[in-house]
Amino acid sequence: MKANIGLSDKTSQQLATLLNKLLADEFVLYTKTRNSHWNYEGDNFMEMHKFFESQYEELAEVVDSVAERVRKIGHFAEGRLKEYLNLTQLKEQAITNDQQKLVKHLLTDHETIIRSLRKSVDEVADNLKDAGTADFLTGIMEDHEKMAWMLRSYLK
Repeated sequence: MKANIGLSDKTSQQLATLLNKLLADEFVLYTKTRNSHWNYEGDNFMEMHKFFESQYEELAEVVDSVAERVRKIGHFAEGRLKEYLNLTQLKEQAITNDQQKLVKHLLTDHETIIRSLRKSVDEVADNLKDAGTADFLTGIMEDHEKMAWMLRSYLK
């Protein structure tokens, strides 16, 4: 059944497109963070193993909430890996076990998403007139700001 929540078909489609791009970024970052969790080696292995785990667990919740937001506005959430790779703005890096490189790569991704979310919040609030999605995106941005701060604290 079609959602009757005060959004035009055109607006809800634009929101779904924006949210599915965010979903792709979130899922790719989640996967990259799990990769860091699996492959890190070093004298502080347990600390970093647990740190990366806490971050990917938080990202798993973000992934789910973004997908649910797409459904709330009446569209299907993207779930195909091939499509995620087409939609994401994040880049792959070579596999490494170096803490500084892993943290820098993840930090770059979080900051990329934060900058994108800042633009999206304005677009959604000002042009698409959807306060609910703008508020939702602001919360996601704040989550990424916290995760980025934590990653930044590991860099020299």
